[in-house]
Amino acid sequence: MATRSRRRLAMYLGAGVGAAGAGSVGALIGVLHAETRLARRRIPQATEPPPVTDDTIWAANGVGRRRPPIRLAMLGDSTAAGYGVLFDRETPAAQIALGVSEAARRPVHVRNVAVVGAQSMQLPAQVAALAGMTADLAVVMIGANDVTARTPPGIAVPHLAETVRVLTARGTEVVVGTCPDLGTIRPLAQPLRAYARRLSRQMARAQTIAVVEAGGRSVSLGDLLGPLFMKNLDYFAADRFHPSAAGYAEAAGAVLPSALDALGLRTRARSASTFTTRRVKPVARAAAQAAARPGSEVAGAERFGRSENRRGALAQLRRRVPRRSRGLPPGATGAAAL
Repeated sequence: MATRSRRRLAMYLGAGVGAAGAGSVGALIGVLHAETRLARRRIPQATEPPPVTDDTIWAANGVGRRRPPIRLAMLGDSTAAGYGVLFDRETPAAQIALGVSEAARRPVHVRNVAVVGAQSMQLPAQVAALAGMTADLAVVMIGANDVTARTPPGIAVPHLAETVRVLTARGTEVVVGTCPDLGTIRPLAQPLRAYARRLSRQMARAQTIAVVEAGGRSVSLGDLLGPLFMKNLDYFAADRFHPSAAGYAEAAGAVLPSALDALGLRTRARSASTFTTRRVKPVARAAAQAAARPGSEVAGAERFGRSENRRGALAQLRRRVPRRSRGLPPGATGAAAL
């Protein structure tokens, strides 16, 4: 364990650590372990389940039940489950459903099988829990617990990739919200916070590549909530670790445009940032850029009729927005669970 930690820490800190000598590395590793134990004491364990959003039909204002509902499956960890909110309509699943309902003018049937504390290895069980439901859209939010459990991307990500392949084989469109930046969590002190940020981005990059290669699309959550958390504690739930309803609204708002586009509902796409383009590029490059640009989407693409080149799969990096937006959170203008 010490050897593995030393290698990871040296990769993060770079040549400066090597020049400082093994004694400095050992001291830093000791600091990281001590801060990890302290953070675990500061962050309370989940004691109550989140509000139930499983097997619920949601509809935006003015949307009736005459048209068949769009079927939405939600999988993942506490972020997907909505741990930390008081009401079911505040969960990401409900807010994404309401946004889809408003855009499509149809009700949305939600099956939420996400589990608080889940790691990627538990995704196959969640797929099985859908009990044969063929969803039109599946949204997956996973990765944070893999990082905190120190599960390497090489072990965690194949479970996500297989989940995407199984769902897409059923005809389901899949959108994955990649691992959030754990360096924004207040109970983490430096240098643990910086180390957590690096591990989070490594996980997000690996997830993005795997998701695109498996036929889905990814949305970078990154440090989407970081600036908001720094300015306003209201974006935190009471445990200062999970988002509040306002924080989940931001996460749902980031995923929603890609969910709409996956369903064939019109969106507008633009460059993810001033310094990136929408040109087709290797997925590994797009994944690295997306990890540092929260809210950006990476999806498979073709160049000259080919979906891959000698560097692997091809992809596009972009940022989507709904063509008609009435504001987020999607349910803010009024909606109902039918």
